[in-house]
Parts: sequence; C-alpha cells; structure tokens
Amino acid sequence: MEAAAVALVVFSLLLGALVLWLLLGRGTPGGKKPEAEADGPRDGQKLNGDTTSKVPGPKRQKQHPRLRKEKPQQHAFAHPLLAAALKGHSGSITCLDFSSNGKYLASCADDRTVRIWSTKDFLEREHRCMRANVELDHATLVRFFPDSRAFVVWLANGDTIQVFRMTKKEDGSFAYVAAPEEFPKQHKAPIINIGVADTGKFIMTASSDTTILIWDLRGEVLASINTNQMNNAFAAVSPCGRFVASCGFTPDVKVWEVCFSKGGDFQEVTRAFELKGHKAGVYSFSFSNDSRRMATVSKDGTWKLWDTDVEYKKQQDPYLLLTGKCQVLEPCRVALSPDARTVAVSSSTSIFVYGTRRGEEEERFEGVHGEHITDLAFDVNSRFLVSCGDRAIRVFHNTVGYRAVVEEMKALLKKATNESTKQRLQQQITSAQSALTSIYGKTH
Repeated sequence: MEAAAVALVVFSLLLGALVLWLLLGRGTPGGKKPEAEADGPRDGQKLNGDTTSKVPGPKRQKQHPRLRKEKPQQHAFAHPLLAAALKGHSGSITCLDFSSNGKYLASCADDRTVRIWSTKDFLEREHRCMRANVELDHATLVRFFPDSRAFVVWLANGDTIQVFRMTKKEDGSFAYVAAPEEFPKQHKAPIINIGVADTGKFIMTASSDTTILIWDLRGEVLASINTNQMNNAFAAVSPCGRFVASCGFTPDVKVWEVCFSKGGDFQEVTRAFELKGHKAGVYSFSFSNDSRRMATVSKDGTWKLWDTDVEYKKQQDPYLLLTGKCQVLEPCRVALSPDARTVAVSSSTSIFVYGTRRGEEEERFEGVHGEHITDLAFDVNSRFLVSCGDRAIRVFHNTVGYRAVVEEMKALLKKATNESTKQRLQQQITSAQSALTSIYGKTH
C-alpha cells in the first residue's frame, strides 16, 4: 500500500511538471523569443534616438507614398517670330515696364515678386533677372523711375504706392529694397494704372471711378482730376512727362498738361486736348516716344492713329491720320511703337500687328498666353514687342517695324540730293534689311 501511494505521488508530480512545461514553453521551441519581440525594440531601447514607451501601441499601418500636388503646366506657344519666353515668375504676371534707358524690363506678378530683366539677354539662351520681394503683399502694377535705379508698385492689399530703390549690398552686388516713404490711401475705387513722369516731377495714379491723382515723390497729393467719363478704363503719363490722359465709357480720350514753374514747383493741371472720332467707348491708348503720335482702340472695332503735335493752347485740335479695323475681345490693349511705325492690339489671348503707313494687318499671334493678355509694350528701340498674361513674358521680333523702315528710307532716298543724307539713309536701309535677314534666317 505504501509503495502504491509513493508511485501515485511521483506520477502526480511528473504530470504537473509536464503541464507546467507545456504552459511556459509552448510556441517557443529552442528558447527563441516571440517574433514581435525579436523584430522590435525592447522596452527602454532607443529607436532613432528616441526612447520607446512601455505601453504597446496600435499596429502600424503600411504607409503609402504622398502624392505631390502638380503645378499647372506652362502654356505652350511657338511662333517663328518669337524671340524669347522669359520664365521666372511662379504666379500670373500683371504688368510690364521698360526703363527709359532701354536696359531693363520690369515685371510684377501675384507671386509677391518684382523681377528686373536685362534686355540685352533677350536673344540669349539664359535670361538673367534681379528679384525684389514684396513683403506681406503683392504688386499689380510697376513703373520705373527715370534714372532706372528705382521703381514704384501698386500694392494689391495695401491699396497704396510703395517705392523700391536700388542699394549696394556688402558683397558688392545690387538689390532693390522697399523705401520707408509711405503714400496715404486716397482712392475709393480699384486702381487701373500708375505712372511716373520722365521728368521725375510727379507720380500719377488712376482709379476705375473718374479719379486721377497727381502726387509728388514724397507722397503729397498735388492735384485731383475728375475725368467726367462715367468710369475710367485706362490712364497714362506721356513719355515726355508733360501730359496725363484717360479714356473710358465715352468715345474720346482726354488729355491734360501737368504744369510746373521753371524752378520746378507745381503750378496746375490744365486741359490740353481731346481725341474725338470713335463711335463707342475707348479701351486703351498709347503714346509714341516723343508724344507727337497717339494710338487708340475702341469698342467700335477700330484702332486710330493721331497726330498730337499741335498748338493746343491756340485751340488747335489733333489730326486723325489713320483708321484700321481690328478684333476687340475684352480685355483689349493697344501699343504704339516708340518710332510710331507699328501698332499692336491685344484681344483676349491674341495679338495683331499693323503698319501705320497703310493700316493693314501684317502679323498675327494667336493663343499667345494661357490667360487673357494683361499688358503689351514695345521696347524703347522699337525692336521687340512684349506681352504677359500667364507666368511667362513673350518677346516678339518687330518685323513690321523693320519693313516700315526699309520702305520709308527707300522713298526718302529717291528724293535725297545731299550725298551725306543718301549715305545715312542707305545705312538705315542696310541695317533694317540685315535685321530681317537674321530673323527670318533663324526661323527656317
């Protein structure tokens, strides 16, 4: 009996040991650790420099790569007469302006920058530019000062003018920095244009109601003009710096002279003359470099060229020289080349170029920009026509102007009797023909 009892105790102990072994060692043969523990860090170990928590977290889900937001593609445009496409802005460009010395082109966009481009790089592969940042705002309009060492912008959110001046940095390079001068808010309606007189005596701002303000360079209002045109569609300062003009709902363009004394003191703004002849409201106008010619474009589907070299103080009115037909899809702008030989009209996203000798369309650029064209201008030497309307500036060869020079100089050469005059005319003909040969040689 005693032997049987001992055997039963031994059997019970062995059975208990077997059960305990199964509970503790099942699923980890060979003494291996559980798989999750083997692959992951232990409590208190560091992962990429950070101590892990002892509290087990949820199972990490497999991460998918983030999809990058694609930038809108640049509008594709090609044409044999396209000289360059200036790309650098990341936002839509709203305004262009050439410096009076012809060396620079300023552009502003809603990317909070103003860029200053070197015109001598237009025909190069790389186009250098200097960038000026507009802090906490963006510029909608930009205009150079006469010395090209400063420019003014209109701030979209600030509703005022800001001046930028060129400064020399410690490393010897140059940058445009916002000046401390502040211009008070005066306009009650949206601004349509600004301008700086080439004399450096005043700044003009015009709003979409009927108001034009004349400022001095310190931010003081010298005069306020009521255009009485129901609304202003466009306004500008003449290249000579004497005149301010506006157009709008009425079918005419009104021009005023901003008068200063010989000592440079402001005197008054006086009515000079009007351009009358359109049958509907005028969209835009443009001056030649000497302010002796003006071009206008109207809702009536025509553009006109005017002789404004008149003695308006003796009540002499401007002369209508030419009328041409054109497409007028809004927004519509007109640009007259500085030498008055070429007129360009932008209509929505396309540009039409006319010679001013006969008024015929000679070049057409369709679908130039992906958005409506916002500005159109010739360079000071009448070699190039530039436009903006998306994130790029298109630069075109002004072949219409070169052909006009050849035709005009040949006609004068037939009448010339002086030998030196003949040589000068022949040089101009040869130069223009050489430019055309070079342009068309590259396009084929």
